[in-house]
Amino acid sequence: MIAVLVAHALAALIAPVLVRFLGRNAFLVLSLVPLASLAWVVTRFSSPHRVSIPWSPELGLGIDLWFDRLTAIMACIVLGVGALVLVYCARYFPASAVRLGSFSAYLVAFAGAMFGIVTSDNMLLLFVFWEATTVLSFLLVGYKQEKLESRRAATKALLVTTFGGLAMLVGIIILSQSTGSYLVSELLADPPSGRLVDVALVLVIVGALSKSAIIPMHFWLPAAMAAPTPVSAYLHAAAMVKAGVFLVALLAPAFADASTWRPLIITLGALSMVLAGWRALREFDLKLILAFGTVSQLGFLMVLAGLGTRHAALAAIALVIAHALFKGTLFLVVGIIDRCTGTRDVRKLWGLGRRSPVLALIAALAAASMAGLPPFLGFYGKETAFTAISETEVLPPVLRWATLVAVVRGSVFTVAYSLRFVSGAFASKHHREPSTAVAEMVRPGALFTLSPAVLSVGGLVAGFATATLVSGMLPYIDQFPVGPEGAKPKLGGSALALALSAFAVLGGLVLFLAHRRVSKLRFEKPPLGNADRAYDAVLRGVDLLAQRVTGATQRGSLPFTQAVILATVIWLPALTLIIWNDWAIAPQGNLGSPVQIGVGAAMAIAAITATRVSNRLSGILLIGVTGYGTAAIFALHGAPDLALTQVVVETLTLVIFVLLLRKLPAEPPRTSATGHHAIRALLGIGSGLLVLVVGLLAVSTRSEVPVASYLPYLAYEEGNGANIVNVVLVDIRAWDTLGEISVLLVAATGIASLIFRNRRFGSAPRISDAPASAHRELHSSFADEDFSEEQLPEVAAMPARRHLQYTEIVWLRGSELRNPRNRSYVLEVTTRLLFPAMMVLSVYFLFAGHNAPGGGFAGGLVAGLALVLRYLAGGKYELGESVPIDAGRILGVGLGIATTVALVSLVAGAPVLSSATWYLALPVFGEIKLVSALFFDIGVYLLVIGLVVDVLRSLGARLDSRIEVERQ
Repeated sequence: MIAVLVAHALAALIAPVLVRFLGRNAFLVLSLVPLASLAWVVTRFSSPHRVSIPWSPELGLGIDLWFDRLTAIMACIVLGVGALVLVYCARYFPASAVRLGSFSAYLVAFAGAMFGIVTSDNMLLLFVFWEATTVLSFLLVGYKQEKLESRRAATKALLVTTFGGLAMLVGIIILSQSTGSYLVSELLADPPSGRLVDVALVLVIVGALSKSAIIPMHFWLPAAMAAPTPVSAYLHAAAMVKAGVFLVALLAPAFADASTWRPLIITLGALSMVLAGWRALREFDLKLILAFGTVSQLGFLMVLAGLGTRHAALAAIALVIAHALFKGTLFLVVGIIDRCTGTRDVRKLWGLGRRSPVLALIAALAAASMAGLPPFLGFYGKETAFTAISETEVLPPVLRWATLVAVVRGSVFTVAYSLRFVSGAFASKHHREPSTAVAEMVRPGALFTLSPAVLSVGGLVAGFATATLVSGMLPYIDQFPVGPEGAKPKLGGSALALALSAFAVLGGLVLFLAHRRVSKLRFEKPPLGNADRAYDAVLRGVDLLAQRVTGATQRGSLPFTQAVILATVIWLPALTLIIWNDWAIAPQGNLGSPVQIGVGAAMAIAAITATRVSNRLSGILLIGVTGYGTAAIFALHGAPDLALTQVVVETLTLVIFVLLLRKLPAEPPRTSATGHHAIRALLGIGSGLLVLVVGLLAVSTRSEVPVASYLPYLAYEEGNGANIVNVVLVDIRAWDTLGEISVLLVAATGIASLIFRNRRFGSAPRISDAPASAHRELHSSFADEDFSEEQLPEVAAMPARRHLQYTEIVWLRGSELRNPRNRSYVLEVTTRLLFPAMMVLSVYFLFAGHNAPGGGFAGGLVAGLALVLRYLAGGKYELGESVPIDAGRILGVGLGIATTVALVSLVAGAPVLSSATWYLALPVFGEIKLVSALFFDIGVYLLVIGLVVDVLRSLGARLDSRIEVERQ
């Protein structure tokens, strides 16, 4: 199972490359991945097994996968239909289609995520894959990103399913706390009960209903028809919308008797089946007919999966298989019609059956299964469903017969819109000649029709293999208690079920023949309200609320914004301390050494003075004193690693502030209101006092031995390092570090977004990119040079980069393009001498940090400081010459290395971010100790360098260019 997930992940990574070389035929190659995975599933169909790899055992999160009969059936649907859809894509998209690389990657990744959903034994892992399908669905539905309709549809699907997913997450956490485990297998083996569990089940059901587009969260599915047809066929017919049905079917054996289970699922499922089926009868777009039909069928499946009996479970699984086959076929047929005729409107399709009889036959077979006609699997599934509902004893009589009436009525609508689909798409109607769209159609090729043909024939073949299907489903069905149907249920129904099936067919036929009257009915005011309008009203309300809150709190004034934040930070903890008055602060006798007291006093004086100065630069320098003072306190307490990092961070921060000050006046505007100063003073003093009180309170109320007392032992014995700080960062608390470096990447992106409007790719400008104005400045700098009269014309005609060979000494290449009045030869010489030493020192910190002061973070900061020095001495062109690499690539490589190292331990069966130590005997060097955490530290090192380069490129080089333009 791990191999299947990894194969899909790797295929998604290489998909854009394959598309670049093979074009749309790359889909044929990619289809081999789910096809091979399907072969693996089939060979192990009858062999349940489990895989468990620790990830974060303390959080209850692990890669726990299981393979039972329900999982095998769903995996066959996901992988089989996925492979056929990929084959279909090879001819659906024209050879000139854009963004096929990303589309193919998303589609293959989606197949892998769906496989992860159906095989997850850990509920947290299931949620991760669940949300992955949500994000990938957003990307796939929004493939035509230039169209507003696609963007709105993708956003609607994302918001609705994300809401359901978050509700489900809360339910998962409550269930796990009730059972003490996140494993689904343990939850099913010993299901908890109680009122809190009922609440958790409601939340989980909300997530399932939102994913399966059940009323009232159904409206995203018809809107999602703006997606390309392969997406509709796979996500919205065979895979994604089945996730909710799968989750209900998975939990039904344990929770079907819960008080909230059946009333909620059956009521909303039956309502969806009836209303959506009725709505499908008035649509003219073939895709929308299928979309509302899908909502109707999903409601039917939810009723059966939620009923919680053996017969209903059998009917649910049979109809899940049948639905994937016939609805996948019909969506693919619609895609062929759309591509070949240019329309999906049934009013414009006349005589298509004559022009393409093979396509008509494929659609007719699938529609017959959808309508529940024998001998298709849809017929046997529907008859079994009628029998299960009519004979069940788990529902009160009133609810049982109301449910039966609803599903029979929905079946009537199903037959009617099945006939409407086939007639609307292929019938000649009252016209003798084909329509223009049909007359000028391009006939589909064999490869284009292969996938829908396979699926439609599959529905017919499955109808003749009901006994085999039942034997394959028995291990899942046996989880339910034996009811009136006996221990061995079979596909098919009673005499009542047969009569109801006949009634549904005849009623659907009559309703289809009266389609003109039905099509005239309008639904501007549906009885239960319009879900789309309700969704739009909610969004408008949220936007209005956001505007008012933003208008009240974000006035474009940085002091006001900071005041709101600080006031919140002060009053919430202060209010808690006031309410919880059972606390006391123990006196602290040790105030530190005289040196520490002196440093603290200097920091306080600098901070107070910073509030009184009127010059921005002076204020920043004074604030810097507090940072350097903090580094001094770290050093006084024997933490050279922290002190080193603090010094470098403070220096870089000062440089960034100075770069920003170039765009600001030297002095801030004076405020006339004296009350502002009082408020600021109050907030500042309040923040300081709160931090002091909370810190003293934390020390005074401590009842257990601090965790920090164990860190030296853990660092030395478990982490094999003498530098406690570094070992904590890259080993003991490596999860925190991975999160922090991810935040650094986001911060770099945020800074770049303040400067770059559209794109942030590319390195800082290089000498070869210098404009003519820079060349002229360089030419003028040679006016007093010792060139002969014969050389001067030649020098003036040369590009800027070749002038450098005429100078006797070039300390920094980029500085040669700067205005001579802005150059400092002393700084250039100093930089040229210090830069190599600082880079060597940064590498030393990187490799020595496990046992001595340093580490990847400190080393990266030192390297960044060296690049800052080089930029300040040589300007923007020197930055480009120093780092001729896109900063984004450095950031990505750094995070990629750290993430890869974190995952490598999984190969050895250890939790994520586990470390290993090797002792190597090398010539000359002797025996050395190599810790795997070093490679994680290398990722941190590169990411920090990338952050500094990105900041220098954004706030340095880019602002330099703007300032030069403003001065011209």
